[in-house]
Amino acid sequence: MWPDTRGFAVLVPVVRRWWPDAGGVLALVGVGAAAGFGAGWVGRVVLLSARRGVVPPRWCCEAAVGLLWTVVAVRVAGGMPVWWAPVPLLLGWLAVLLVVCDVRAARLPDVLTLPACPVAAVLVCGAATQRPGVLGGAVGGVVLFAGTYLLVRVVAPRSMGPGDVKLAGSLGTVVGAVSPVAVLAVMAVAALSTLLVALRTRGGVPHGPAMLAPAWLAVVVGPGG
Repeated sequence: MWPDTRGFAVLVPVVRRWWPDAGGVLALVGVGAAAGFGAGWVGRVVLLSARRGVVPPRWCCEAAVGLLWTVVAVRVAGGMPVWWAPVPLLLGWLAVLLVVCDVRAARLPDVLTLPACPVAAVLVCGAATQRPGVLGGAVGGVVLFAGTYLLVRVVAPRSMGPGDVKLAGSLGTVVGAVSPVAVLAVMAVAALSTLLVALRTRGGVPHGPAMLAPAWLAVVVGPGG
């Protein structure tokens, strides 16, 4: 007995109607993955050529940046404003490089953290041409995130590295542009996750990954309406 194909016949016009959009989404995702792989390779070169170079695991930067940029491409296809896309793209690239440095060398190098602050400001200013409200949030985010980390650094220097404070400036800028609540959430998640890992390992724990992961997730969601 032949299978009933009437259901497939109903789907044919639907597939024909939506196939152009599906093709565009697949193309966008493919471009995001390929561009991310290339950007990851550039990141590997940056790490190796730094004054105190860090050797990343083989294909780590390429695969990780490619994955993050693919997620951004999917978000753009799903409705993320194109004017916001450079923020999660560049933050994703920076996050991968800094996580590699912090995990393998226990430091967040100035060659990455210092330029990140003006770059973050430029990105947010660009986004402000489409949504002016992000500027106020970015300023508040810098004050809250970097100010809190600087205070901790002054009061308890051994609990907060200078690289973490510098990184807090750029993260506060882009996460603050999303919303003040996002800044508080990222700070809380970063502190809690670092504490939990420290309790399990009973040793020094790099704080950079705990800052960068929730910050990128907040940014890839994008600013509210």
